[in-house]
Amino acid sequence: MKIGILALQGAVREHRSVLQKLGAETKDILNPEDLQKIDGLILPGGESTACGKLLVRYNLIEPIAEAGRSGLPIFGTCTGLILLAKHINNSSQYRLGLMDVRVERNAFGRQIDSFETDMSIPVLGDKPFHTVFIRAPYIVQADSNVEILLEYDGKILLAEQNNLLAAAFHPELTKDTRLHEYFLRKVKSAKKYLERGRDF
Repeated sequence: MKIGILALQGAVREHRSVLQKLGAETKDILNPEDLQKIDGLILPGGESTACGKLLVRYNLIEPIAEAGRSGLPIFGTCTGLILLAKHINNSSQYRLGLMDVRVERNAFGRQIDSFETDMSIPVLGDKPFHTVFIRAPYIVQADSNVEILLEYDGKILLAEQNNLLAAAFHPELTKDTRLHEYFLRKVKSAKKYLERGRDF
């Protein structure tokens, strides 16, 4: 299994380390050709406006968006969540526009307001998951076809829509690998459909 990691900026090394620990092969994505022969894609945290501009500069927006529309499993964390969203409050920044959600950027405040806490995520089991929020966004509104996996105080922090998974926090900055494992299971499931010659 080969997982691409958008390597324009952000926590690329941390995601790579987790995936390799779980036995997945990784590939840095820097141009459209890099998207060939990957089974899934991670969009790491970073600075969303800058990342959007870099996606345009390296001609990656439409190839990634098309891959997502075709069923490629994509996992966005923090900035990655913003890039996946169709709607971003008070922003016209570049985005992939794949997920039927509306997001608020920097919703928890500035860098100094970053925090960590344990939260219960039922799809990951009974043990609380340690979440790390750094200038984090959150989902303000989600369409009915979006499954909410974690919500706190009216803020949607983890959601799933078909082949897409989006988290407001940074799972790669903890020792808990369960969320990456969850994504890899989605990738394996998608591969089975592909191998049977069926659409995602």
